[in-house]
Amino acid sequence: MKTIRFPRRAVLLGGLAAFLSGCASRFRSYGGPEVTRVRLYKGQRLLVLDGADRVLQTYPVGLGFAPEGHKQFEGDGRTPEGAYVVDKRNPDSTYPLSVGISYPNEADIAFAEAQGLSPGGDIFIHGGPRPGIDPTDVRDWTAGCIAVTDRQIEDIYAMVKDGTPIDIYA
Repeated sequence: MKTIRFPRRAVLLGGLAAFLSGCASRFRSYGGPEVTRVRLYKGQRLLVLDGADRVLQTYPVGLGFAPEGHKQFEGDGRTPEGAYVVDKRNPDSTYPLSVGISYPNEADIAFAEAQGLSPGGDIFIHGGPRPGIDPTDVRDWTAGCIAVTDRQIEDIYAMVKDGTPIDIYA
């Protein structure tokens, strides 16, 4: 019986090609109905993407490590509540991809400043979890963001455009 040997270079190049093809797939395309609104139900840990006449997709989510109540100050671990918009996207996020939320708004800023504190910011929908977090326990580990799986953020990133309203309910 003859032993088949694979040259080391071929194995390394094959591995590199597989790795690069995996990276390319994080930017998905979406040709379906427009997402007209995003709704987050914190109590149910549920993110809903609405189209003009129906729900297009739902996702379970993790929230800030202190999920009860509206985010008021930097470092409080809460996820905001209220009406915001998707205002940015980050393809080079610490997490695979992220979609930004317009927190803080004018009212959030005014409230925090009246207390002599910062309202915080950089609230995103992103993949995860961050290094050191058990990947089977993705609930309520962020600093106030909305966490979904890496695969789910790829879909959300493709579907939700800047300017889309997002309503966050307790």
